[in-house]
Amino acid sequence: MQAWTLDRQMDFRGQTVRYRVRGDGPPLVMVHGTPFSSYVWHRIAPHLEATRTVYLYDLLGYGQSEMRAGQDVSLGVQNALLAELLAHWQLDRPDVVAHDFGGATALRAHLIDGCDYRTLTLIDPVAVAPWGSPFVQHVRHHAEAFSGAPAYIHEAIVKAYVRGAIARPLADAELQPYVDPWLSEQGCIGFYRQIAQMDQRYTDEVEPRYGSIRCTTQILWGEDDAWIPIARGRQLASAIPGAHFVAVPNAGHLMQEDAPEAIVAAVLRMITGSTR
Repeated sequence: MQAWTLDRQMDFRGQTVRYRVRGDGPPLVMVHGTPFSSYVWHRIAPHLEATRTVYLYDLLGYGQSEMRAGQDVSLGVQNALLAELLAHWQLDRPDVVAHDFGGATALRAHLIDGCDYRTLTLIDPVAVAPWGSPFVQHVRHHAEAFSGAPAYIHEAIVKAYVRGAIARPLADAELQPYVDPWLSEQGCIGFYRQIAQMDQRYTDEVEPRYGSIRCTTQILWGEDDAWIPIARGRQLASAIPGAHFVAVPNAGHLMQEDAPEAIVAAVLRMITGSTR
């Protein structure tokens, strides 16, 4: 399998953020969630690059972007990073596709930082309280103990955690690219750090403002999402004026692996049909 490489970088508050740009046409930005990286788009992006210039990046503290001690990798900083990237790329009203924490990041950049999008596609986003699995809640209170686990225990935890986001059986070879960024010494610390910094106040801050979203919005939700119930998706859709909600069968939280064709089709419909 060809290596997933982000060949460009930007400095953000003294930290390196890695990104890549591929394709041709109007801009489309894709934002991943946690505990993932831009690799989640490996089955999606190639189909969109035929008609769009696709911008992918790794959130601060994730994937190929910098991980280091003492980092703030919370939702409170990721929206500022997205806003700075859009300015760095000189993008005005791009189409945006965002998953999980990337959804919260895109919403916060729109509602707090004033970033405008032509269209917004949200995939199983973290957006409506309450959120956070029992595992997340436990790690938040014991992050140091987990970060000191032996390497083989840590790897088993990460694999089990990621597999819980996918409805279909996933071979070890398919799973490994999701796990690898977290297996180094810094990656292990970073994995538990990003969980420890999960705080619902960052979505509480913008949830009352969803009625003022300024772009055409669609929400895709896996019917078998074991991380965030589909009822949260319907609740979110009802809060956003004119939002189109799509329930995707046989898909879990990581729909990119369970139903990539559903994402490609929905995004293409959205970006070619919107005139708003």
